[in-house]
Amino acid sequence: MKIKRRDLVNRAAGKAPDMHERESEFREIVDLIRGARQRALQAVNTSLVTLYWEVGRYISQKLQKSIWGEGVVDQLARYISRCHSDLRGFERRNLFRMRQFYDAYKDHKAAAPLVRHVSWSGNLLILSRCKSSEEREFYLRLAHREGWDKRETDRQLRGALFERAVLGRPKVSPAVTQLHPDADAIFKDSYLVDSLGLPWRCEWGGTTSCRRFSHGIGAMPRNP
Repeated sequence: MKIKRRDLVNRAAGKAPDMHERESEFREIVDLIRGARQRALQAVNTSLVTLYWEVGRYISQKLQKSIWGEGVVDQLARYISRCHSDLRGFERRNLFRMRQFYDAYKDHKAAAPLVRHVSWSGNLLILSRCKSSEEREFYLRLAHREGWDKRETDRQLRGALFERAVLGRPKVSPAVTQLHPDADAIFKDSYLVDSLGLPWRCEWGGTTSCRRFSHGIGAMPRNP
């Protein structure tokens, strides 16, 4: 362990380090503790969300193939409650939420990896309040990037951030639309990219066409 030069001077002079110096060192220890705790919480959350995804996948596939009826899910909930009472949170309602969670993202390659970085309660808020896959991805990306907790996710959803950032974009004039029929779509795409912090690649020719390197929300169509 390295000893600060000032400590050596203080010791040589018979002086103990002042409290201000000690508090600076103590804060380093607290930062280590908080960082480790945050990583542990994130690991637990990732494991839980992955578990709920797998349970939802199992139930969804059984129902889709008509191997199970919805009554079997009721039986499963009662079985877990009766025979494994230490396993909490697997009541009928929650089991169907897990199935809905899986079904909402199973074919969404861009959003599916993001759900594991958002808390289960945050995922449920986004799943229940968003009307489209585009809107769900928007909030998932921001929740992951900004580290939103449940309260902040709820606040942003109530504040209609998606509608203000994307649907509330400036309207394209008829003259511009007549010259560039895809202008409205390009403006919409630019608002999404700016909000999510995604990079742009712009190509200049007879018309300007901007595309993302990321294909998270879909690529702009290429000109023939």
